[in-house]
Amino acid sequence: MGAERESVLDGTTLAAPAAALDLRADAHVHTGFAAGRDSVGLIVSAADHAGLSSVTFADQVGPETTWLSAYADTIRRARRRTELNLRIAAEVEVVQRDGWLAWPADLGHLEAVSVAVSRLPMATGPMLPREVRARLATGELTADEVAEIVVTATIKGMDRASRYAPAQLARPLSLLTQVGVEESAVTGEMLAALATACLVTGTAVEISEAWRGPSPRVVAMLREAGVALVAASDARYAGEVGHWQYVRRV
Repeated sequence: MGAERESVLDGTTLAAPAAALDLRADAHVHTGFAAGRDSVGLIVSAADHAGLSSVTFADQVGPETTWLSAYADTIRRARRRTELNLRIAAEVEVVQRDGWLAWPADLGHLEAVSVAVSRLPMATGPMLPREVRARLATGELTADEVAEIVVTATIKGMDRASRYAPAQLARPLSLLTQVGVEESAVTGEMLAALATACLVTGTAVEISEAWRGPSPRVVAMLREAGVALVAASDARYAGEVGHWQYVRRV
């Protein structure tokens, strides 16, 4: 993995004003390059059929990813065949408590970074949800500790990501649900710190259709704080792109 660069990639922010959630823009879709099942072309066709104006491709990447160049080239070619605004992004995981991310070797193709906390960052390495549940069951970890680790790592991860490209936060706090920690473990002070970090770094928060999150409580608090919110299907299949149920409710 390449060392962190000091220069910042140029690019426009993905953020829309918090009070104006744009349901014609899907801020997080996956393709067959990684977690998705369908091609870029099929996704673009589905987005056009759904009446979208913008799609952000955000496949999962890491240090071993070797296909970023082909991924970006495919999206660029698709731009020539559509009037939709297509953004080249990637989902990058926070893997350490200090916010270090599992960067791919080359960030040069990315116009945006979607920050995710999919495993619990621990001193010994990222811990899978099932391992966290086991530690909670034995008392080796408490719900309050897990919540604090998740929020702190998220904040620091956004700070790191925003140095390189416009950042957005994928499925915030969803790890807590996966490990059985009630959202009440996230205090008002923690949420305020998260909102402040979003504002300082210019990070937009994804409201995820697939993950049904963040909760209405968190969405309301972020909206009140003026944090930019974006609709994100987190679609694995083309047919899921730009279709909103949970997003409309919150």
